Amino acid sequence: MSRREIWVVPFFGQGHLFPCMELCKHIASRDFQSTFIISSNLSTSIPSSFCQHPHIQVIEIPPSIPPPTLAPQPASASDPMHQHRKHHEQMALALQNLLSTRPGPKPVCAILDTMMGWSTEVFAKFHIPTVAFFTSGACSAAIECATWKSHIELDSIKPGETRLLPGLPEDMALSYSDLKRRPHGPPGGPPPPPPQQRPFIGGPKKMGPPKLGNQPPWVEEIEGVMALLINTCDDLESPFIRYLSDQIGKPVWGVGPLLPEQYWKSAAAGSLLHDRELRTNNRKSNVTEDEVIQWLDSKPRGSVLYVSFGTEVGPTMEEYPQLADALLESSSTTFIWVIQPGSGRSGPPRAFLGPEGQPGSEREEEEEEVGYFPHGLDSKVGNRGLIIRGWAPQLLILSHPSTAGFLSHCGWNSTVEAIGRGVPILAWPIRGDQYHDAKLVVSHLKLGYMISDDLSQMVQKEDIVKGIEKLMGDEDMKKRAHAFSIKFLQGFPTSSVTALDAFRDFINHKAA
Repeated sequence: MSRREIWVVPFFGQGHLFPCMELCKHIASRDFQSTFIISSNLSTSIPSSFCQHPHIQVIEIPPSIPPPTLAPQPASASDPMHQHRKHHEQMALALQNLLSTRPGPKPVCAILDTMMGWSTEVFAKFHIPTVAFFTSGACSAAIECATWKSHIELDSIKPGETRLLPGLPEDMALSYSDLKRRPHGPPGGPPPPPPQQRPFIGGPKKMGPPKLGNQPPWVEEIEGVMALLINTCDDLESPFIRYLSDQIGKPVWGVGPLLPEQYWKSAAAGSLLHDRELRTNNRKSNVTEDEVIQWLDSKPRGSVLYVSFGTEVGPTMEEYPQLADALLESSSTTFIWVIQPGSGRSGPPRAFLGPEGQPGSEREEEEEEVGYFPHGLDSKVGNRGLIIRGWAPQLLILSHPSTAGFLSHCGWNSTVEAIGRGVPILAWPIRGDQYHDAKLVVSHLKLGYMISDDLSQMVQKEDIVKGIEKLMGDEDMKKRAHAFSIKFLQGFPTSSVTALDAFRDFINHKAA
């Protein structure tokens, strides 16, 4: 009997591709044929081992095709996301062409990254049911939903007050500082473009995070789906998974964290992870994995602060010197600081920018992008600091016994990678769901601290120094983080295994 086929359609960017690839593997292990649909300019991000899996197929669709039925959309200097929308429009046409011409039975369902929720309409044309997939956690979506349903607005909470969100844990009550955030982008820079209404299939109905108190865009995007999968587990977010299930009235399953199988094995064995063995890397770096290991091996156990903001976001150009001064002043702390090319610049996320403005691929010239770099800091701190320009082996660093803390933007993948290895977090969220991830870590899980009490203002050197000293000096916090990580020593969470089995049964029942 041939396997039923499930398509998985990721959004571009490593934070979306990696968990979607792991989801494909779990689906393939449950007697499905898993088909990964990507834009062809993402192919260099897909490891060869993934493509060689006997029950996984990778199908590339053209990254750019002429849109003959759609009027051209002129680019606007005030609309930096024009190319982003254009790319989705082209992907929609490519998907329709693939579904029209591909021989054989249609897939029993398509799992769509919620950032690709617009493609529900494409699959509906071919009577293919869809399932939504959050590559982020449940807490972020739950807070957005609860804030909307509670009609929270900027003036709803006064300084010193908190407000409970019905259905969510008391420790997630909103404070005045939770509402008073700085918009993403440099101080004094141009305001972000207003949400764009979509006149065609091929892009989100609205772009950007929801305005405070408004309906989250994902609520409308998932209206036509059968169920929701989330990259999380009960140990991390059970109350938030339950809340979302109650609110949307559809099956909701936590099926993560969707990290490589070797992550779980090494956590159980207490061994080092080697990124080069797990994930394809086409980014440049000034160091090798072996050089990073050698540097970490030379440091005392539990002494190193890891500083990284991922590949897409970071502090402003004004805040980077504050961070450099703080690392210099915190003379007792050894650190690894990862700085991406283009750090501190304004504009859309790097993941949206590729050759000829196409999203989702890396540009060679990106390495030459003008951005912040702490020239001279390395000579001042000597061997106390390691500054990495470009790609860094994050899984290796977090799994090394010398690493004791993580100054992070709290992107979801980085957050769960650190929690699973028992590394407490100093949270410096930059945009979107990172604020909610940070609140989950600090207020609910109690595995870290916030970098500042008021993130509507520029983060100052004093905030950073204080945060570093508090995190690195808190032995109780380190013990809590280690104790929590023990939950993950048995491997991929049992609750997520059960959820994936329930999803398999659900799809087979629907297909029958």
